[in-house]
Amino acid sequence: MDMYRKYFNKYRTMFICAVSCVFFEAVCDLLQPTIMARIIDVGVKNKQMGEVLNFGLVMLGITVLGAGFAATRNILASKVSQNFGADLRFDVFKKIMNFSEASADNIESGSLITRMTNDTSQVTQFVNGIMRIFLKAPLTCIGSITLAIILSPFMSIVLLIAIAIVAALITVSMKMSYVRFSKVQKAIDKVNTVVQEYLLGIRLVKAFGRHREEEERFDGANSDLFKKSVSSQLVIAYFSPVMSLTVSIGIAIILYLGSILFAGGRIEVGKVAAFINYMTQILTSLIMITNIFNTFIRTKASTERIEEILKGEEDFISGGIKDVSDLEGLAFDNVTFSYPGGSGIPVLKNLSFKIDAGETLAVIGPTGAGKSTLALLSLRFYNVGEGAIYLGKNNINDIDTTVLRENIAFAPQRSILFTGTIFENISWGRENIETGQVVKAAEDAQAHDFISNMPGKYDSSLGQNGVNLSGGQKQRLSIARALAKDASIMILDDCTSALDAITEARVRKAMKCQDKRKTVIMITQRIGTAMSADKILVLDNGVRVGFGKHEELLRNCQTYRDIYNSQIGGDLGEHG
Repeated sequence: MDMYRKYFNKYRTMFICAVSCVFFEAVCDLLQPTIMARIIDVGVKNKQMGEVLNFGLVMLGITVLGAGFAATRNILASKVSQNFGADLRFDVFKKIMNFSEASADNIESGSLITRMTNDTSQVTQFVNGIMRIFLKAPLTCIGSITLAIILSPFMSIVLLIAIAIVAALITVSMKMSYVRFSKVQKAIDKVNTVVQEYLLGIRLVKAFGRHREEEERFDGANSDLFKKSVSSQLVIAYFSPVMSLTVSIGIAIILYLGSILFAGGRIEVGKVAAFINYMTQILTSLIMITNIFNTFIRTKASTERIEEILKGEEDFISGGIKDVSDLEGLAFDNVTFSYPGGSGIPVLKNLSFKIDAGETLAVIGPTGAGKSTLALLSLRFYNVGEGAIYLGKNNINDIDTTVLRENIAFAPQRSILFTGTIFENISWGRENIETGQVVKAAEDAQAHDFISNMPGKYDSSLGQNGVNLSGGQKQRLSIARALAKDASIMILDDCTSALDAITEARVRKAMKCQDKRKTVIMITQRIGTAMSADKILVLDNGVRVGFGKHEELLRNCQTYRDIYNSQIGGDLGEHG
């Protein structure tokens, strides 16, 4: 529970004040039945109206004082819990931002959303409840039991038996509830995941006419959530009436015993009335405690899910080499890598190659050859299993990760754009960039013309992930963003697949005209793209099967020849 300790320490003063208010509010509530007994046994019984008035005013004053304490603790509880919730959501989001790729792979995005919203809200409500009813109920219950025993030790035997039965019921209820509420949270995850997948693939669903199947998927997840929610609520539905019945039977027995004792002159009417009031307070407190435990069970499940995020493996952002200004290219030295939590089969096997600063490397090979994995490892999204990757003379594991990524611009296979303007998206990877530099990057990416034809030009707003743009336009903006970053190394992960050959050739030409020291890695499926590179790396099933220039590979690499023949063909004799 380090998570709670951290935030309670931050808001300790307000928390202590709220708890103090709860304590004094409970004291005020506990005093009222005793004062009422005094009014009945002294004032009413002896017809002393002065006593009735005096104790009545005292009782009224205590009630007003209790209301003041209640209002104060409500205000403090709201402030503490909402600050707690805001800090927790921020810390969870910050942790997710720093997740290593392995951690991100372990938890579905739908589940992350549930944990950031539903689970943090559950924890926030629990914290609010601690300072409102969670402390008051036990205090009132213990105080009522103590005062009831003082009033009549004999009748208190019935009270203690009833409490023991209720405590046993609460214990069984907790054990049955925990498993069920954990399943409810997982079912919510599943519903969120189904909805998220549909929203991301809505066009594909429409194109393939899969509406009914998607409805069935959602209905299945929704029905599962319904069944698990009903199952969790049935525990409360079964146990709450039994607990209320137990206490009610206890009150009936106390009334019977009280009448016998009163008839024998062994107890006064006021004390019987006070005892019944305490019994009612105990009943109310026990019901509240039952709800507290049910809330605690839900919060325990939510806390564990949040702590799974907070304890997740972070990205490799740590101390290390800060100065990598003297770059001499990129090198893989006998690198072997398997995805964490995967099949264990290496995606890259004993891969070695080196490119110098200013060179362009094309990486080509069949689908699943490990081309995109090469890009992810260069950015150190994952640590290599064996071997090493060098940026200049430095192992990238020894370089501060933030510094490493500042020196690499990346255009991913799937273009990702953010809600905002075109200018904001292009300048996203570089602070304090000038307008002219953004325009130049757009021109080099062959995006300036279509941007200029938009109503707001560079201030035109983009929908979520650029839904108001074509695939080719999104790719050109993604390339422009990478160019605008002006990093020493640029990795283009098959990000020109939606561009025609002429547009792609213009993009490549513009990149060649940039800083001659800029190193470019082009991951591609197109032989025409690869042919323009200084060096070509051919991968097949994670293994290097060719490395060199186009003409050399046509002569020496069968995989490269197969790709060439499938896309271009021709008489290979002319090339070699």
